[in-house]
Amino acid sequence: VSTALVVPVAHAGERAKASAKKQQVSASKSKRAVPARKVAGSGVAARAVAKTAKAPTRVAYVPPRQSFGQLAGLHEVSDPLDLKSSVALVVDQDTHEVLLSKNDHAVLPIASLTKLMTGMIISQAKLPMDEPITITQDDVDTEKGSRSRLTVGTTLTRGEMLHLALMSSENRAAHALGRTYPGGLEVFVAQMNAKARLMGMTDTRYVEPTGLSSRNQSSARDLATLVNVAHGDPLLRELSTSPGYEVAVGPKTLQYNNTNGLVKNPTWDIGLQKTGYISEAGRCLVMQTQIAGRKLIMVFLDSAGKFSRLGDAERVRTWVEQSLPSMSAPLHVRTGSNG
Repeated sequence: VSTALVVPVAHAGERAKASAKKQQVSASKSKRAVPARKVAGSGVAARAVAKTAKAPTRVAYVPPRQSFGQLAGLHEVSDPLDLKSSVALVVDQDTHEVLLSKNDHAVLPIASLTKLMTGMIISQAKLPMDEPITITQDDVDTEKGSRSRLTVGTTLTRGEMLHLALMSSENRAAHALGRTYPGGLEVFVAQMNAKARLMGMTDTRYVEPTGLSSRNQSSARDLATLVNVAHGDPLLRELSTSPGYEVAVGPKTLQYNNTNGLVKNPTWDIGLQKTGYISEAGRCLVMQTQIAGRKLIMVFLDSAGKFSRLGDAERVRTWVEQSLPSMSAPLHVRTGSNG
């Protein structure tokens, strides 16, 4: 807060005629008084102003945007494994036995888990994988403003685009795959929804092929179904679990890595996987994996931390390894909310 100390203007002659009473001002007041400063040649005392301290820079605090699961109160539901994901489902792939469920019927945004369905439609369409596809301005994300190293004008094959979309969650690659589908993007999205209905995914809806829109939504139950079917496609298994991939873009070679660090962990046997994140969805992960001799499907939605979805997978694996083969009663934790 700036403070200005001002002394009233007075002529030199008037100061000489000051009354005796004023001359007897207490010593303490005299010490506190700020003497007037004369302006050269004028005989008039000028204002004496204290220096103003520089105001501190203030940065407004912007709270992080809450996910749909947080807004619905799903994180308030506790579970015996202390999972950080508000939604979780673990199913035996062979017997369909549910080993663990937590808010598994909640319908939430699924972010880039969308790309599993995108990849399935492309793979089953039997389109030529060596056909070149060029990134256009239509593929640039205008909803979230996400970045991409695939600049407008970049040309890769359909197979390369699919590899980057499934392994590294490349949004422009996924959008280009849908845009160049026979009939265009609208037909492609219609195929995604038709496939979901055919598979009995009644909680699922897609509006675009990347997952950037929070209107792409599903439940853990539906996503387990999607993982089970997608795992039957050798191409989706191979590309989604690829640890890294290089593509040539003009004179440069770009290195891409898998968004799921567990695929590089030799202690994990992962047959298919996909990660996802937008603020509305939280951190998401789906996997097909083998633990203690059992083929399992894991679904984690709306995880609260950057690495917590991987931590949840580790917690579930430890629990399964310690519980099998004596496991008899599954863990069920849910609320009445549908998200």
